[in-house]
Amino acid sequence: MVSHLKTEDFWYALPEELIAQTPLEKRDSSRLLVLDRETGKTCHKHFYDILDYLQPGDCLVMNDSRVLPARLLGKRPSGGAVELLLLRDMGNKKWECLAKPGRKLQPGQEVIFGNGELTATILEVLADGNRLVEFHFEGIFLEVLERLGKMPLPPYIKAQLEDQERYQTVYSREVGSAAAPTAGLHFTQELLDKLKVKGVCLAFVTLHVGLGTFRPVKVENINDHHMHSELCILPEETADILNKTRKTGGRIICVGTTSCRTLESLASDDGTFVPGSKWTDIFIYPGYAFRAMDGLITNFHLPESTLVMLVSAFAGRENVLQAYSEAVQEKYRFFSFGDAMLII
Repeated sequence: MVSHLKTEDFWYALPEELIAQTPLEKRDSSRLLVLDRETGKTCHKHFYDILDYLQPGDCLVMNDSRVLPARLLGKRPSGGAVELLLLRDMGNKKWECLAKPGRKLQPGQEVIFGNGELTATILEVLADGNRLVEFHFEGIFLEVLERLGKMPLPPYIKAQLEDQERYQTVYSREVGSAAAPTAGLHFTQELLDKLKVKGVCLAFVTLHVGLGTFRPVKVENINDHHMHSELCILPEETADILNKTRKTGGRIICVGTTSCRTLESLASDDGTFVPGSKWTDIFIYPGYAFRAMDGLITNFHLPESTLVMLVSAFAGRENVLQAYSEAVQEKYRFFSFGDAMLII
């Protein structure tokens, strides 16, 4: 798959005031732009109207990863403020972390969090400037994190999040993401129940979202961009549901780019599904032949991001940029806490 497209071909103008800073009071009352990928036609709805677009026998695929409250604010014994962001569990209470201020956090440095119920030792400076950190605590690390950690919100969100659960989907259960799979934030339990009553199957995959999801594309030609790697899992139950959906002629509709990347990474060449897991660095851009996905629910993504490229691969670059231009005109809310798009 070779494309001669450049990164700048995925740029669009976005006024800063359209970047949503806080979630809406009711999850499913966000707006929904529906895009027909064959014709490029759009219409404007609300997220709860998604019921009208899904048919009995369709399958919604959702990423059940749960965000780790991975931002830890602490201090050195001398009193200087420190921030650690957990990136990867290396086992034995050791984590790879982003650390600020870097120059102060050299091997051997101790850090104290809360009232001292959690402490850490910097073990090593890694090649990319991240730190290998060993934590010391009593009990279960996740429980300590729930008490002391904060949500690692994306850099474009400056507002404080009052309720940490609003950066989790209502179906999140597998802890391990550094960022939320945000397309799923629009679902309420009530809406999921209505979909089930209608005969829509719900199936779950897990992809632990890394901070690389916010990494900008810095090359001119998109073929030169290297994707970050993320762990994705397709359970046996989900593989069975997806194969049955295919056999009976239902559509497979992914909730979010993470669900899409999971299915496209783990589907067989003939479009069937075998349970499994892998570290994926799949990069989907125009020219990609989809094997697994018939529809996509997604948020509005950053200009020139790999996510805009994925959506453009599915719906056509011109269609997507035209829909984005319309969303800007209609003052949709953008990015993680913003409005949604259904592409079918």
